[in-house]
Amino acid sequence: MKAEISDLSETRRRLDVEIPVERVDKTLARLAERYSRRAKVPGFRPGKVPVSIVRKRFQQDLLHDVAHDLVPKAVDDALREQDLAPLETPDVRDVSVDEGQPLTFHALFEVMPTITDLDYDAMTLRRTPHVPDEAATDQALDELRLRASQPEPVTDRAVEGGDIVTMDMTRRGVSGPDGAPPPQLPADRHDGVTIELGAAANPPGFDDELIGLQVDDAKAFELTYPTDFGQPELAGTTVAYDITVRALHRRKLPDLDDGFAKTVGAFETLEALREQVTNDLRREAEAEADRGVRRDLLAQLSSRLTVEIPEALVNQEIGRRLEQIASRMAQQQVDPRTANVDWDAVREEQRAPALDTVRGSMLLDEIARRETLTVTDEDVEQEVARYAERLGQAPAALRAQLDKDNGLAALAEGLRREKTVALLLSRATIVTA
Repeated sequence: MKAEISDLSETRRRLDVEIPVERVDKTLARLAERYSRRAKVPGFRPGKVPVSIVRKRFQQDLLHDVAHDLVPKAVDDALREQDLAPLETPDVRDVSVDEGQPLTFHALFEVMPTITDLDYDAMTLRRTPHVPDEAATDQALDELRLRASQPEPVTDRAVEGGDIVTMDMTRRGVSGPDGAPPPQLPADRHDGVTIELGAAANPPGFDDELIGLQVDDAKAFELTYPTDFGQPELAGTTVAYDITVRALHRRKLPDLDDGFAKTVGAFETLEALREQVTNDLRREAEAEADRGVRRDLLAQLSSRLTVEIPEALVNQEIGRRLEQIASRMAQQQVDPRTANVDWDAVREEQRAPALDTVRGSMLLDEIARRETLTVTDEDVEQEVARYAERLGQAPAALRAQLDKDNGLAALAEGLRREKTVALLLSRATIVTA
């Protein structure tokens, strides 16, 4: 077999293969014998069809099977001989196969580029501290009061900001972005829907339409969602709503005193609760400052990477992100297959962050290789145990699931990258500013 590898770029390769005619003819003869034992041809008993008839009658099928038999192994053999590891299955093209002729084809694939001249020892990183003030503590306490509040019925006035409105609601798509067909909504009618005015999840402009309504009032209106709305299936669309107010409530907040502190946890006084909240905010601020150092580290490393980024890895990361978006839509009872979403536009939006992720992963993997960082079975088992505890599952059951989905390899890969980050941070100069 003749096999030649050509470099098309830092990451792209072309494999040209020619399989000798002798091997092609031998494979063709073997497959023709197999065909003759099961072929059904008028005038011949099953299993008694002459090979010459089979080769003539089923020539194209046989040639197709010859290629199917020989090409994958030829690709594997050529890659093994050249010690090349494609990032995804090679794209086989222009297969030419005929009786009495060599089989030829070429395959295109990508490999990891060779990273050289990577300086990662002398790094100066910026750590920006944030000290929570008294206002942040007050806000956190207000959020605790809000979570502990109880809704009380309102019967003597109209809807105001901050109210909890229970309604029957019908909605329908009017038009999609730029006048396209209306979106596919998960349902036409919802009875007993509860919406709290001021909530971040409310559709833009929805609260304003409810202000001033009384219980049993009905109203019809249309809303046009912003083009950058968080739910892609609704972004840029116009939706018609018909609502009827059924009930109205207002949250009653508990008094901010020692009694409230005791209901929150093991606190005897409000001052003790305030001190705990302040300490929690400080710890979170420290954690965010640490995350900022990590972001600075990865950003500086990425700026030092000058090699070509394999398109296969970028596409894989984009695909992972799109799967996450589709999963979130399904959780909201929106079918990603029928929703009015421009998936090409979403894919393009995800390209830049996907590229950043791939660059970071490539760099960390290269540094881990140079530093001979490894992950032991014990490291993996400990991480599985921690993950299982967070999920409330048995470690053995979670491990079996991860093993089935090839998740253990991904987990080990993530741990190795975390070890790399820890090593780099230990060597870096961190400036607080």
